[in-house]
Amino acid sequence: MNITMDRYEADWSMVDRGWKIHVLGEGRQFPSARDAIQAFRSEAKVIDQDLPGFVIARDGAPVGRIVDGDAVVFFNFRGDRAIEISRAFTEPNLAKFARGPLPKVTYAGMMRYDGDLGIPARFLVEPPTIDRTLGEYLAGSGVTQFAISETQKYGHVTYFWNGNRSGKFSETLETYQEIPSDVVPFEQRPWMKSAEITDGLLAAIRTGAHSFLRVNYPNGDMVGHTGVFEAAVVAMQALDLQLGRLIPAILAAGGVAIVTADHGNADEMYELDKKGHVKRDGVGHPKAKTSHTLNPVPAIFVSADPFPGWKLHSDLEKPGLANLASTIANLLGYEAPEDYEPSLIEPT
Repeated sequence: MNITMDRYEADWSMVDRGWKIHVLGEGRQFPSARDAIQAFRSEAKVIDQDLPGFVIARDGAPVGRIVDGDAVVFFNFRGDRAIEISRAFTEPNLAKFARGPLPKVTYAGMMRYDGDLGIPARFLVEPPTIDRTLGEYLAGSGVTQFAISETQKYGHVTYFWNGNRSGKFSETLETYQEIPSDVVPFEQRPWMKSAEITDGLLAAIRTGAHSFLRVNYPNGDMVGHTGVFEAAVVAMQALDLQLGRLIPAILAAGGVAIVTADHGNADEMYELDKKGHVKRDGVGHPKAKTSHTLNPVPAIFVSADPFPGWKLHSDLEKPGLANLASTIANLLGYEAPEDYEPSLIEPT
């Protein structure tokens, strides 16, 4: 979370710091990665994802700088945190930070991270073709759509939502709004931009111009990743306040609110450390949990009245996130494409 892997252009200085490490060999030097990790864990008291960058060196000289003639393979599968560093290695006139001389390398991604923009030009695995997404289907059906989030999750309601496409399916039917994220550690401002996101969403609802509105509040995920329990509590309290503003506006507009997530995170902030401390007394000890959780995620439907003409589907064995596409199509008055996962609702 400190170097190289920025996304959605939230903080190009992360890429700058990574470039100084990987290409210029500028940074605190250590004889090995083990020495660096142990030193930073001891000094900074941070979890591994927050470790600063470091340079492995021999006799004061960096080992393994990326130089002319090298082949560079970036082996991320997901595109969000791969695009900016890919651009740094492949765009001759990139002006986002001072790179210095661009090394003449053969650069490849594990796959193409942005099909619309062709980033990168070389890739090892053909990316999966994701077509006929819900956004594309609704645009083709003439449904007006609004998408909003702050920078940290803006791509999740646009780029990812549209099947790894940067652009819109319809310039006239779709409206996107990005709220710039603060460039601070998430645990220091756990409310993030939830209030500003809600402001934008409420304004969009009041216009009456959009039939389908989608939003991503990043708090539970991004603050959950910090492992700071107190910050996660504040993040969830902040989000609860915003839902208290948002849901009445949706009901007043005659809409249906669906509240869900693609995974857990802030729901489980501790886990047992069964490795590092087991030798001490033979039992595990609590430590911060910074990864996604495997707990089932609820989908909460809020409507002023029971769905007219609909009821919850009674015999779905394992309902999940994929079922929401058909469900949303049904609520908007459309039959979902046949190859979509079944809807969570069925006619009464």
